[in-house]
Amino acid sequence: VGLAGEFSGVYPQQSPGGWQLIGTTEIKMWDLSREQPAFLLPGDTVQFVDVQKAPVTVSLPEKKQSINALSFNKDKGLYVISAGLQTLFQDEGRLGAASMGVSASGALDKCALHAANRLVGNPPSLAALEITQGGLVLKAQQDCVIALSGADCTISLKQTTGDIAFFSTYQTIDVRSGDEITVGIPTAGIRSYLAVRGGFELSPVLGSYAFDTLAQIGPQALQNGDILHLNDDNASTGIISQEQPSFSLPKQEDIVTLDIVLGPRTDWFTEDAIKTLTSQLWQVTPQSNRIGLRLLGDKSLERQQQQELSSEGTCIGAIQVPINGQPVLFLHDHPLTGGYPVIGAVAEYHLSLAGQIPINAKIRFNPITLFQEY
Repeated sequence: VGLAGEFSGVYPQQSPGGWQLIGTTEIKMWDLSREQPAFLLPGDTVQFVDVQKAPVTVSLPEKKQSINALSFNKDKGLYVISAGLQTLFQDEGRLGAASMGVSASGALDKCALHAANRLVGNPPSLAALEITQGGLVLKAQQDCVIALSGADCTISLKQTTGDIAFFSTYQTIDVRSGDEITVGIPTAGIRSYLAVRGGFELSPVLGSYAFDTLAQIGPQALQNGDILHLNDDNASTGIISQEQPSFSLPKQEDIVTLDIVLGPRTDWFTEDAIKTLTSQLWQVTPQSNRIGLRLLGDKSLERQQQQELSSEGTCIGAIQVPINGQPVLFLHDHPLTGGYPVIGAVAEYHLSLAGQIPINAKIRFNPITLFQEY
């Protein structure tokens, strides 16, 4: 339990934090086995009681349910030989859970997710594998049809005869039981999407199959030795074979221009800082992940208002500026609130592009509107 100015709060999981800690509670603030996982919702009134002076017991009825994403009682499916750097299940995202403090999450490149599914005849929003920097190796334990989209990389198919066939992205690939599938290292972009005709057999968490790396909910990240079971009952449609990337995939040495809308806290910064934001190149650092891109520029962004900012809502694409003046571009697993001013936000149509920018590439922010106070 912590205090920060006029606010109090309870950390639902281990975190470095920044508030003044005044105590602890044994109450589970978050429990997916309950019908309502969040113990507190917006509008609730909370009173803290010192249990050493007046013992209080608080509980909610629990609804037991299985949250396991993968079942291991079958031999069929795709066996994970190597999970790569990070391979996650992702779909359109976990919409409508913000009141419980859970972000939408979902595929960072939704255009690529939709294309991979269409290539195998699935509904565009069906869950697929999001593969970061390649390296995924699977062994098929049944016949299936797959497709790979997103980052520019090769996919190889080693057959039981020892022959190896190579395929590019945005192709429909017929896989036979015993074949070994390897996703190569991307030469452009960073995230690939592998869809299987019929989809994967998964259990939804809060209505989605996406794994949220900040909240740590959803089907778990792939591990070596996992078996990914396929959903043979899912209704598939005709395959669309003429799929292409929706934009030019960035490389490490590229300068990527992202359109932004200024606000809501642009006026917290000096005029020079606003000019720096849009004229200076910002390098994507290795500290970047699905939560956000941590950026580094020669000049930091100086604030003209130095007072503390009460926590307020943030969105996907928000450009938040912490104390060091080096911005963070929030991606799909971002926190829902932040205590640092947001100087602008990436236009929605460039969010998929932002999700494909590799480490060490540089970003130029292009404002498409003037800042207006409301």
